[in-house]
Parts: sequence; structure tokens; C-alpha cells
Amino acid sequence: MYDFMVIKFTTFGYGSTDPNGPMIYMGIYHFFYQYNPYDAQSGNIVWGHSTSTDLINWTPQPPALLRSEPYDFKGCFSGSTTILSGGKPAILYTGVDFSDIQVQNLAVPKNLLDPYLIEWVKSPYNPLITPNSVNKIDGQNFRDPTTAWVNPTDGNWRMVVGNKKNNTGIGLLYKSKNFIDWIQTEQPLHFLNNSGMWECPDFFPVSTISQIGLDTSIMGPNVKHVFKVSVANSDYYTIGIYNPNKDIFVPDNESLDIGLGFRYDYGKYYASKTFFDSATNRRILFGWVSEAVNIVDINSIRGWAGLQGIPRRIWLQKSGNQLLQWPIVEIEKLRINNPVVEGTTALMAGSVREISGVTATQADVEISFAAKTLEKAEIWEANWTNPQQVCSIKGASVKGGIGPFGLLVLASKDMQEYTAVFFRIFKGNNNNFIVLMCSDQSRSSLHLPSTDYDKTTYGAFLNVDPVQEKLSLRTLIDHSIVESFGGEGKACITARVYPTNLAVDGGSHLYVFNNGSENVEISNLTAWSMKTAQIN
Repeated sequence: MYDFMVIKFTTFGYGSTDPNGPMIYMGIYHFFYQYNPYDAQSGNIVWGHSTSTDLINWTPQPPALLRSEPYDFKGCFSGSTTILSGGKPAILYTGVDFSDIQVQNLAVPKNLLDPYLIEWVKSPYNPLITPNSVNKIDGQNFRDPTTAWVNPTDGNWRMVVGNKKNNTGIGLLYKSKNFIDWIQTEQPLHFLNNSGMWECPDFFPVSTISQIGLDTSIMGPNVKHVFKVSVANSDYYTIGIYNPNKDIFVPDNESLDIGLGFRYDYGKYYASKTFFDSATNRRILFGWVSEAVNIVDINSIRGWAGLQGIPRRIWLQKSGNQLLQWPIVEIEKLRINNPVVEGTTALMAGSVREISGVTATQADVEISFAAKTLEKAEIWEANWTNPQQVCSIKGASVKGGIGPFGLLVLASKDMQEYTAVFFRIFKGNNNNFIVLMCSDQSRSSLHLPSTDYDKTTYGAFLNVDPVQEKLSLRTLIDHSIVESFGGEGKACITARVYPTNLAVDGGSHLYVFNNGSENVEISNLTAWSMKTAQIN
């Protein structure tokens, strides 16, 4: 059971996957998602729909889009929402027809006076865009239209559809005067050789001088653009410049292009979608957190599968080269009782200490560490390039120099079972220091074999200088999901874990640990118990 992670659908759904078209309309937040109303497996895909006034507590609504026409007979797949002139919302989505060809379609609300937008009507002009012999688009790799934006050079709409050709990932660009007749531009918005199929693309502006979010059509000075795609089970993004005259996007740094640079999340997080919250001037990110189960039909037996992570506010770091993410402030409504607070204390080498006074199965923990001396930092090997592999080799149980230190969550009293979220500091070849953030699931489910449950250890480089800066960690724990934010949102790791009866309910514990050979300092620790969000 999962209680406070947002939009789990455990009470009103079966299979939930990609987030689609989050938006705000008449003061109501709307969230659409890929949904199987009949089984907790893939298939029979429609657009599920839920509404909220605070992005935390949700009310399920009837599905917005059902399979009903020849062009979406095999499913209403991913897409986006766009707010048109006059404040009218519209859905662009991918349908799959009888021949397994992917086509792009339009739907609009039946009643614009209904703030809950219960009924949607498919356009009589559907399908709007189809693969054919002229455009030579692969009809089975042509999906997931983005939120559209207005190009100021001609006042017409633009939107992107994900595509692949000969393993080249492509963001096909389309333009329209009326949101019905779409014309493919001569060149794509962006492409990259050998990057695979680009699913669930997202394209939006960010401010270079402020943390406020921007409407998707905003351009001009002090604005950069983010291009994100879902590929190879990860959500990669790159930051650069959109040229509206040439209708192309150019990354600031080619070495940080799709698949090469930053990810939203280095754990189990996929098919994400952002929207501009005009009520609070925030850019908000949703992401799908899938199951980690390899047993055939187990989701059908349990009756549900898939959940959405906590919505995150997202903005551009001052350096301009990466995004920062943080749980939306509304999640703090679920904090209960007075927090457990500790001031500056030493965390001795080789020590494990329990954080008492919080409900360990549902908690929000913020902690900061400082390494007073770095002389014992391990040497970074020249052939180490993949942080996940290093975290797998240097797990929480492997004693180090400066680290591993961090949290042991969903832990049994005898420490046989736990999930570790931690930092480890290395000395680089140029007398610099390299910080790894790791999430180690190897002992998360003691009695469940890795052949049945994915116990992957995740890892990310954390762009923090441990000489000058503290290492901050915020971890949100909810029964089987652990979302962690390192370096004030510079690196995020989400894990699905399945603790057995050793570490559930009253048997679950929360610890801070240091398995290094050098003491570190806890400069701040604050932990809250969390109550259950309402889904009704």
C-alpha cells in the first residue's frame, strides 16, 4: 500500500503509465494519463483523468478519451494539452489504427463552462497527421505530440512529434494556422544520430534570470529552451537556444545532448511531462514510476500497477547548464506532528544511528552533511565513466574513505533489509573532488530474488564542491517508493522497493549511517511523519 505519493490510482485504477497533458483550467488542476481500465497490464489504452485543487489530493473522473474510432481503435496513446486563444484547452494525442499505424489526433472539451472538463469530443477532421509515402515517416515510430507554442515570426502554432529513422532520434516539427491543418517543416526541430526512438518529447522555455516558470510560447531575451525526450528507459534533456526564424533548436553544449548529458532522474522515472501553472507561475513536472516486478501476471493478481511521482517544480540553475528540481511546496500539507530536529552533530566513522520519532514508512527527511577533511578520499579510477556502475561496485556495504554516508530507509531492526541513499566522495586526477549520489536497492527486499524483482543500484554525479559546499539530501519515503533529491535538486533518484514483513508498518526503521573511515558532520537534520493524501 502507498499512501502519500501523488496519484497512485490504487483505489480507482488498474494499469497507469505515461502522464499526459497536465494543465490548470478555471482553477482546477487536470491530470491525464495512460490507463488500462480493465487490467493492470499494457493494452486497452485510454486517457485516464483526475482533478485536484492542490496537486496533492485527487478526484478520479471518467476517462477523457476512449478507443472509439478507426484511427484510435488500438489505443489512445500519449500526447499533450495546449491552451488555445480564449483559454480553450485542446488535446493532441497519438492513436493507433487497425494496421498498427500511429496517427495524430485532436480532441476538445464538450462544455467549456464545466471546470472539471468531464466530456471531450474528438475532432471530425481526425486523423490530423498521418504517415504516408510522401513524408516517408515510419508509421510505427511516430508518436507523442508535444504541447504547442506560437512562433512569433508568423503567429502560427508549432508542435513536435517523436520519431526515429535508422536509429536517429528525430523531433519532427509541424506548423498550423488553425490547430487542425498541420504542415511538416522542411527540417526537424532537433535530431541526433544513433540516439534511438524519441518518445514523449517535451519542449519549453526557462528563464535565465528567475526561478519563475514561463508559458510555453514565451521567447526573447533572458530565455533558453529545454528539449527533453524519453529514450532507453530514461528521460534525458538538453538546454539550448530556439531560433524561431529558422525553426530549429541548438543545444548549448553538444556533449550534453540527448542521451549524453543530464537526466531528470537517474532512477525509475519515465515518460515525463511538464506544464506551466499559470496560477503560481511555476513549471511543474510529472513522471511515471513503474513497477520493478519481473513476474508475469503479478500486477493482474494484485489488481493495480504504476504510479506517478510527486510533482516537481523545475527551473534553470544560475549557471545555465542544468535544471533544478524540488517537490512542490504543497506536499508539505501532508506533514504531521512536530518534526524531529537535530542540530550540528558528528557522524562517526563506521556508525549507524536511528532517527526516532517519525513514521519510517511515510516520511519526509531533509539532511545536510559536511566533510571536514578530505584526505582519506578514495582515488577515482580513470576508466570510471558511468556513475551507476561505480555505485553498484561501491555500494553502501562497501567501506570507503569519505563515505558512503547517508540514509538507510525502510530498514528492519536487525539491518538485514534496507534501502540506502548515500554520498561518496572521491579524489579526481586533477586534485579535484568527485561526488557520487547513490541509491542502493541490493538489500531492499531480503526474501525476494533479483530474478523476480529489479534491485538495480542507481547513481549520479552530483555537481557540488565538497570543499566549499555542504551535501544536502531530501528523501521522501512512502512504503515502496523512495524519491531522493541531492544537492538542492541537482540530481534526483527515484526507486521502487518491495520490503518484506521485516521492514513494513511497525517493523520499519530509519537510520543515518557512515560506512567511511573518516567522520563527517551532520549540519542539519529535520524529519517529518507524513499523512495520507486523499484520492476519492
